[in-house]
Amino acid sequence: MSITEESKQILREIGLNTYEIDAYLALLEGGQMTAMEISKKAKVPYSKIYEVLNSLKEKGWIKSVESRPNKYYPLPPLEALATTKIKLEDKYESWKQTMVSQLQPLYEKRELVERPDILILHGQQAVMAKLEETLRKATKEIMIAAPNFAKDTLASTTLPLEVLQKTRLNIKLMVAGKPEEWNDLKKFKDMAELRFRDKMFGGGIIVDGKEAMLFLGEEKPSLVIWSNHVGLVQFARDYFQFLWDTSQKI
Repeated sequence: MSITEESKQILREIGLNTYEIDAYLALLEGGQMTAMEISKKAKVPYSKIYEVLNSLKEKGWIKSVESRPNKYYPLPPLEALATTKIKLEDKYESWKQTMVSQLQPLYEKRELVERPDILILHGQQAVMAKLEETLRKATKEIMIAAPNFAKDTLASTTLPLEVLQKTRLNIKLMVAGKPEEWNDLKKFKDMAELRFRDKMFGGGIIVDGKEAMLFLGEEKPSLVIWSNHVGLVQFARDYFQFLWDTSQKI
């Protein structure tokens, strides 16, 4: 079985260098081998092979059997990946502690002013223009929380259909009220996962976890905000997911 370049690229992204990838793949194909055998099969210079094998052991991708000479064997890829994930999570916690204890205080001490991109939109025309612009950027995911006052907008615009027809786009559409009040949702049924809940204070649209439009109000949007600020968008996404998990399927 040949290994695709995509698989090799993933291994590189995980943290293996070219020699390590070649050595690991050689072991996957050949099973338990000596350093000399791995060097020949993987075409890794013998002067480098022990450095490569020790690095793979340290990273949790191979193990060795003490013998004369020592023999090496690969760990299952999913097990090695899980080990890598744990190590990265440990690194993240270490990085976070450094940020909290050293870098964040510097930021706060100098009273640096953060200037995220946040817009307050006024007027239906401005809102629709920004909505269409945001939706057109979607490449992976669209989350829509639609209160009653958004019914006419969703029913009348053709842009969501154009956007939803993109391939590999994960769409979640959550509406307020009763399903029968949203008969026009039928056109979305083959393109989105639909859910409803009794009430919803305001609503919004989140695209690719990068941009959000928030519609605040009960009878009509009293405030419409667009933002690509990381913290605000993540908060909106987490809140949407909470509402989604407690809603009912249509």
